[in-house]
Amino acid sequence: MNILLVGSGGREHALAWKIKQSPNVKNLYIAPGNGGTSKEGQNINIKANDIPELVKFAKENKIDLVVVGPELPLVMGLKDALDKENIPCFGPNSFAAKLEGSKSFAKELMAKTNVPTASFKVFDNYKEALNYIKTQSFPIVIKADGLAAGKGVIIAKTLEEAQKTLTEIMEEKIFGDAGDKVVIEEALEGEEASFLAFCDGKNVKYLPSSQDHKRIGENDTGPNTGGMGAYSPAPILPDKEMEKVGELVIKPIIDYLANQGNPFIGILYAGLMMTKQGPKVLEYNVRFGDPECQPLMLRLKTDIVEIMQACVQGKLDKINLEIDNQSALCVVLAAKGYPKSYSKNMEIQGLDKLENLKDIIVFHAGTKQENNKYYTCGGRVLNITALGKDLKEAKKKAYQGIEQIYFENMYFRRDIGDKGIEKLTTL
Repeated sequence: MNILLVGSGGREHALAWKIKQSPNVKNLYIAPGNGGTSKEGQNINIKANDIPELVKFAKENKIDLVVVGPELPLVMGLKDALDKENIPCFGPNSFAAKLEGSKSFAKELMAKTNVPTASFKVFDNYKEALNYIKTQSFPIVIKADGLAAGKGVIIAKTLEEAQKTLTEIMEEKIFGDAGDKVVIEEALEGEEASFLAFCDGKNVKYLPSSQDHKRIGENDTGPNTGGMGAYSPAPILPDKEMEKVGELVIKPIIDYLANQGNPFIGILYAGLMMTKQGPKVLEYNVRFGDPECQPLMLRLKTDIVEIMQACVQGKLDKINLEIDNQSALCVVLAAKGYPKSYSKNMEIQGLDKLENLKDIIVFHAGTKQENNKYYTCGGRVLNITALGKDLKEAKKKAYQGIEQIYFENMYFRRDIGDKGIEKLTTL
């Protein structure tokens, strides 16, 4: 098969690494890719949101399957455009992608299908939103309705913070058009878990749980990022609970969209808060998480190309999802200053020391390759991902791997996985 993978982050490197292992693959192209994906296939200089060029490339290169990494091309309708050319695409159409593209669409769909979630209200008028928050108890959660690169959710602890947040989102447009509407909801208490499922429009297969670390600082402090690390499994959501949770938060959405004539094909990701009342959905994503994808790819033993083909062909019920019972953990190495401003073009050293290891894999994110050297070119630079017999061992290996790597102003959290390890010791 000829496969085109769309995207350029750590998630895409992990997917490229996994896709390349399939004996079904002849050519793997990554558009636009990064410094690391060039080792797995051929990088193509087309931006992930350039729908016409991606479709043109897929036609000219007889692509048998397009795999979409990030959410933006899905929300923009890449699958819809490929459908017109009869090119199979692993990812939902633009209607189903609104689950991530519009927070208000997702919340209203949850209300319709009785999926447990925080109580909420939607506003497209700044003054009305302002008047509403004055009647609320704190903390409250304020979300920009549209896509904001994982940074559009703010927990306001006081009325002053909430007013400032509303002004920034709706008046000053810090997230652009994404802030034309806001969702204001109650703040849920508990621990978060990421729950992902392969979907073929009707059938679902659940991946093991994982947990992301969104905040830049240790102990979950500081501003939200795209994610600073992840591990799988998350003890807060054990394997034995997955079917039950899936019936609650995945199946109703899949069934509803199928009945609407927009079957969901691809990965549906429920971001959960495990509350005292049970799991509640914080948000849906319509693609693999980044960095949750990285540890999940290390644990997935089944040929991913076969799974994706089965999703596209409506035959997912024929697939047996085989998962490594070891644990996996990923730590993100970032450029100091991220998620705000940070320097680029710093040479990365020590990558050769981690090559060809079986249980430590370096997935590239914001890197570029020039003259056989690697340089930083993004905020999240590398993902050091390790397998171990349990979370403690996976964490130890990942951080041992980090010791081999250096670039100027390298920053990372040292507490990735601690919550899971602590939970396992108290169980």
